[in-house]
Amino acid sequence: MDTYHSNRASWAPGLLSPLSPTFIESLEARSRDVQERTFCKWLNTKLEANGYPPMTSLVKDLSDGVRLIQLMEIMGDTSLGRYNKNPRMRVQKAENVNKALEFITSRGVKLTNIGPEDIIDGNLKLILGMIWTLILRFTIADISEEGLSAKEGLLLWCQRKTEPYKEVDVQDFSLSWSDGLALCALIHCHRPDLIDYDKLDKTDRHGNTRLAFQIAQEHLGIPQLLEVADLCDTQHPDERSVMTYVAGYFHAFSSMEQTETVSRRVEKFAELMQSVWTSRNDYERRVRELLRSMSDMRANWAAKSFVGTYADARQHAASFQQYKQTTKRSWVTEKQDVATLFGNVQTKLKTYGLREYVPPPGLSLSDVDSAWNTLLKAEADRSKAINAEIRQIKDNLRHKFADLANDFERRLRIISTELVSIEGPLEEQMEQVRELQTRMPALSDSLHAVAAAEDECREANVDENDYTVFTVEDLRFELELVSQSITKKLAFIDNQIVSRNMTNLTPAQLEQFESTFRYFDKDESNTLNQSEMAAALASLGIVYSDEDMDLIYDQLLQDYGAVTFEAFINLLVDIMEDQTSPAQLREAFRGIAADKPYVTELDLRVAHLPASAIEFLRQAMPSATNDVGEPEYDYERWIEEVFEQEER
Repeated sequence: MDTYHSNRASWAPGLLSPLSPTFIESLEARSRDVQERTFCKWLNTKLEANGYPPMTSLVKDLSDGVRLIQLMEIMGDTSLGRYNKNPRMRVQKAENVNKALEFITSRGVKLTNIGPEDIIDGNLKLILGMIWTLILRFTIADISEEGLSAKEGLLLWCQRKTEPYKEVDVQDFSLSWSDGLALCALIHCHRPDLIDYDKLDKTDRHGNTRLAFQIAQEHLGIPQLLEVADLCDTQHPDERSVMTYVAGYFHAFSSMEQTETVSRRVEKFAELMQSVWTSRNDYERRVRELLRSMSDMRANWAAKSFVGTYADARQHAASFQQYKQTTKRSWVTEKQDVATLFGNVQTKLKTYGLREYVPPPGLSLSDVDSAWNTLLKAEADRSKAINAEIRQIKDNLRHKFADLANDFERRLRIISTELVSIEGPLEEQMEQVRELQTRMPALSDSLHAVAAAEDECREANVDENDYTVFTVEDLRFELELVSQSITKKLAFIDNQIVSRNMTNLTPAQLEQFESTFRYFDKDESNTLNQSEMAAALASLGIVYSDEDMDLIYDQLLQDYGAVTFEAFINLLVDIMEDQTSPAQLREAFRGIAADKPYVTELDLRVAHLPASAIEFLRQAMPSATNDVGEPEYDYERWIEEVFEQEER
């Protein structure tokens, strides 16, 4: 290995360190010099080929814009129109340069940070950047190798061509070209008749490079854009300059690669047709499957039937909703995908000028659209059928409930009417009421069917019903009222029978005792508990001690089982016969009233009468208001009214 290559790894004394600012600045200056010469030669090849004199300085010769316009007309193979061919003023130069830059931009070339003034004022760094952009656009950009383009494509091309040469290892566009062997290998690869690669002195870097330059220019028409020293006598050959020169090899040898190009073209075409064939088969398979799936779904809907229940209809609705959220959405996606696949196939065929693809009958996109429209119609019909079924079921449930509710109310109303219409002897009335009472359990049981129908309506979300005004709660309330009326009627008749048989009591007494009994029968059970009985007796002026009251109550329970109206009346008869007379009652009230002809509420409370008895007496006895607004109850008059029949 020569001294140059050894210096790649270590730097001899006296050489600048690669990290020092001075070294970097020196390297950039040398790169600009090399690029200026290389780019100027590259542009001159364009000018000279079209009869224009060459340039000697990029800064000077491009500053008025004339050469730049000429170059753009050559590279763009078009005319830029009128321009200032002999500009003297700066504004004229600016117009020329601006015209050229606008043309460059119009061709899709992106220029960064450069304006007319930069070229007019000779900003070499920006000028070199612009020319490099042009080289990339018009010389390197169209290079392609195995899918790679521009720099990467050119590098791959060089690597593939020089791969058989063991001394050559192309890794970049700088140091890999510093010994001339890579250039010689490219020439030998394509034109082995021009160079005997095996006889080259692999250590003669300058000689190999000079030989490659000479043969390339004389036999291949590749201009010598570089100097030998640009590659061999620099620590880092300029990448852009090397790329520009090596690109000339690519273009020169491209015509010699017709056989390889044709082979690749056939291979590429075969790959294209195989790709199209695969895509076509995939398209046809997927369309068949999509059409079959949609047809099966329509057939499935057509075969479905309803059983007439709300639960079944809701199951149909849930299944249909599940289809819309899952299966249909997958079909929408698949429909779009096969349309895209079909479009891709047609685009490929059209790109290569091939005959368009015509799907087999029944598998075109229009067939898919037609089947899709048919599916949508079937889907709409299915939705309408489900909704109609649900509406019909709900209406049937309304009718069912209304019929049951209205019939129940009618039967209940018949019993109520019959109850009100009962008349005749008490015993016959009792029999009629009891007969009505026997019909109540069956009527009560039928309310369960009404409640079940209402539950069905509630489960079906039926909130309104125009066929009836009744609810189960309404009917249950009315049933309870009729039941209570029957119970009260039985108690009333029974009490009337008891009253009728009490010949030793006046009608006024019976009425008074019956009203007293009813008043204190708070639960309307036609019986009195001990506290109710004590209050009732007290309201009649009959007061016993707690011990006596316990004995009386227990005796009545033994004799009658409960303090019924009959027991109460018989107790009063016994009491009346024993101690109660109008005179006795007057004496009792005079004692409470302290010999006054009236009693006050305070007198009654002082006498320790129960509150319920006091309330009854306040309502029963006639009263008048004294000077201070306090009621005074006339017990004399009340006793006369109660016993007037007896006294007569």
